[in-house]
This record gives sequence, structure tokens and C-alpha cells, in this order.
Amino acid sequence: MISFKLNDKDVRVDVPASAPLLFVLANDLGMNGVKFGCGKSQCGSCAVLIDGEPVRSCATQVSAVSGRSVTTLEGLKQNGKPSKLQQAFIDEQAAQCGYCASGMIIQAQALLDRNPNPTDAEIRAALNGNLCRCGAHNRIVRAVLRAAKEG
Repeated sequence: MISFKLNDKDVRVDVPASAPLLFVLANDLGMNGVKFGCGKSQCGSCAVLIDGEPVRSCATQVSAVSGRSVTTLEGLKQNGKPSKLQQAFIDEQAAQCGYCASGMIIQAQALLDRNPNPTDAEIRAALNGNLCRCGAHNRIVRAVLRAAKEG
């Protein structure tokens, strides 16, 4: 049994300690926000926050989160509504296919938590490791800038 906090709720899962966190979150705990992209920790679609730090869940064993706090896209909601960052993504139409959006939002949230007023260049640098095949990068940057201004 592995116990941890998931989106501020205590959870326990009976899975192999070496199971990828991504699959435990998606298959065992029903989190739809995490996405399998590359499986090699290179695209960012599977990003989650572990104790506030962005981590690629496809390359993280579930045992690594024992006793820790995991936040997925679903955990960013505020009072059942999209967070300011999530709403900014909606308002800026910052997703074309949307597959990268979860990881982009998680990575952007980590940036905004560290730096509530980032520059365009700082946003681009923070999101550099997240891949978007549709080419929505400029709208994504605008969404993060918008969320920072509304912050």
C-alpha cells in the first residue's frame, strides 16, 4: 500500500511500488488530466506537481510519492471552477488539440508559484521542455501572461 495526498485528499493504492505514477493516477485513481505522451519524460504531457515541483509522472515510480503531495490538473480548480490560469487558457484558446495543455498548465502553475509576474522570456524558458505539436505556443504564452496579470 502506498499512501499520499492527491489534490489535497488522502489516498491509498495497492499497486507495485515500481508502477509509473502516471498509470496509477490515470488508471487506478481516475485522473483524466495526466496524459501519456512519449513515456520517456520528454514531452511534458504527464506533468504533475509533487510537493509543488513539476515532475514527469511517466518516469516517476509511485513509491516516490509515498507521504508526499501530488497535484494534477484537476487539483488546480478553485471552488469547483477553473483556476485563473486554467481560465486564461480557455479565454486565450491556448489549446488546439489540447493534448499538451495539462502539462503546460502544470508547468506554468509551478512558474507562477515561484514568480507571479514572469516575463515573456521567462515563460518561454519555463515551458521549453513541454512539447506542443499543434503550434499553440504563442497562445499558451499569452494565457500565462494573462493569468499573471489577473493573479
